[in-house]
Amino acid sequence: MTKRMNRILVTGAAGQIGSELTTALRERYGTQNVVASDLRTPQDQEHSDDGPFELVDVLDKEQIALVVDRYNIDAIFHMAAILSAVGEERPQLAWAINTSGLYNVLELARERGLTRVFSPSSIAVFGPNTPKDPAPQDTSLKPTTMYGVTKVAGELLGDYYVHRFGLDVRGVRYPGIISSKTPPGGGTTDYAVAIFYAAVQHGHYTSYVHEGTVLPMMYMPDCINATIKLMEADQVRLEHHCDFNLAGMSFSIGKLAREIAKHIPGFTCDYEPDSRQKIADSWPRTIDDTAARKEWEWKPTYDLASMTQNMIEQLQSQHRAYTA
Repeated sequence: MTKRMNRILVTGAAGQIGSELTTALRERYGTQNVVASDLRTPQDQEHSDDGPFELVDVLDKEQIALVVDRYNIDAIFHMAAILSAVGEERPQLAWAINTSGLYNVLELARERGLTRVFSPSSIAVFGPNTPKDPAPQDTSLKPTTMYGVTKVAGELLGDYYVHRFGLDVRGVRYPGIISSKTPPGGGTTDYAVAIFYAAVQHGHYTSYVHEGTVLPMMYMPDCINATIKLMEADQVRLEHHCDFNLAGMSFSIGKLAREIAKHIPGFTCDYEPDSRQKIADSWPRTIDDTAARKEWEWKPTYDLASMTQNMIEQLQSQHRAYTA
C-alpha cells in the first residue's frame, strides 16, 4: 500500500502550474499541510496569505533543507523550471535550474527519507525523429532545445534514484497547458493561452506559429487532476515512473481560432511565425498515453469545445471583454 502524503512542499509555486496545483493540494490535504515556495513572492499573495510560503532558491540545497526540516515535509512536488522559449534565450540558466535544482531535491529526498517526489517532464523530450502521430511511450528522445535536453536528463535522473536508492519518484510528460488563472510563462505552446487573453480583451491575436501547427494540449483542471492522481496511485501498479506520456487533446491553432470565434463574434487571428515555430515543428502532434491509462487510470475530462467555452467564460468574468 502506498504511503499517504502528509506534509507537502511545492517548489515553483508561483508558476503557471504550481500556483493552481498548490491551491488544489491545500483543498485536498489542508492549507497548513502544503507549503508553497518560489524564488519570488506570488503577485496576488494568495499562497503567502492563505497558507505557509517560503522564499526558496532550488539551486541552494540548504534553503530547501531548512524548509523540509521546519515543516516536517514528506513529499515534494518539484515544479520549479525554466520553460522552452526562455530556455533557448538563457540555456545556461535552464540547465542549472532544471537539472541542478532537481538533483538538489532528489538528494535531499534521499537523505531525509521522503515518501515521494513529483518531477514533471514535457513533450519537449521528443525530437524531430520521434514519431509524430502518435508519439509512443517508449521511443527515441533526441530533443533540439535545452529545455528538452534538461527534461530528458531529469527523467533519467529520477529513474536512477528509483532503481538505485528506492526513492519513489514520479513524473508525467506535460503537453501544452492552458489556464484561465495564470498568464503565459515562456513556453512554446503558450500561444494556446495567449490567444484567449487577446481574444477576450482585444478581439484579435497574432500567432507566432503558423495556422496549421498541431500540438498536444491540456486544460489546467485536467493537468492538476493528473498530477495528483499519479502521486496518489498505488506504487505497485506503476511499471513506469518519471516519464508517463500524458494526453488531453490535439488541435491546430487555426482550429482553435475558429472555435473561439464561435463565442466571440468578430474575433480574428493572423500568423507571423518566429523562432518558436522551429521548436513546435520538432514536437509530436499527438501522444500515446496508454501506459498512464493502464497503470493509474488516467482519463481527461475536457475536449476542445468544452475547454474553449470554459476558458472564455472564466476570462470574461476577470477582464473587460472586447465587443465587436
